[in-house]
Amino acid sequence: MTQEPARKPARVVVADDQTVVREGIVMLLGLLPGIEVVGAAGDGNEAVELVAELAPDVVLMDLRMPRCDGVEATRRIRTGHPATQVVVLTTFADDESLFPALKAGARGYLTKDAGGDEIVRAVDSVLSGDAGLSPSIQRRLLERLSEPEPPSTVPAAAPDGLTTRETEVLVLIAEGLSNQEIARRLHVSTATVKTHINNLFAKTGLKDRAQAVRYAYAKGLVRLSAD
Repeated sequence: MTQEPARKPARVVVADDQTVVREGIVMLLGLLPGIEVVGAAGDGNEAVELVAELAPDVVLMDLRMPRCDGVEATRRIRTGHPATQVVVLTTFADDESLFPALKAGARGYLTKDAGGDEIVRAVDSVLSGDAGLSPSIQRRLLERLSEPEPPSTVPAAAPDGLTTRETEVLVLIAEGLSNQEIARRLHVSTATVKTHINNLFAKTGLKDRAQAVRYAYAKGLVRLSAD
């Protein structure tokens, strides 16, 4: 009988802004079968640059990083380098972290208490075309998918070239929500909310949230309560 050739080790880049954590993950991965660490990044921008340079099979991606967070880095990697898969490896398992990462294109999601075997399984799963999600994340995902979506409050025609999402953010600003509350409502990261706010301010010429509230009422996006 001829033996099947052994699979080449998965080439992995680690992205985490904490040096001690990053070096610890790299050390752990070096002990795991079937994994070869080819690079390590201290933020999302470095992760994107390393992917462009090294074309790894998988990026193990932290979420809370400076300059460019893990969600935005995941989106840029999956758009520009679709052959590279992303597995989130983070401390956070809340909805504000989970769903933006999956929407950005992450195929796996593990928390940092995952053991070596679980990391290997997640890497193997995403390289095989499956999802590499821990059991607790799978349960939360199923629970979230079973929840009804809130009705849209965005009018059919948004003013000044605003996108649907920018208009949603503007309406929620007018309703008095903070960036963190908007992120939770829309299941996106706070960094993504800030990006939408910057974009809608640039398109409308608004300077601050007070102007944004007046603009939203003037354009009929929200209306005064009858109470």
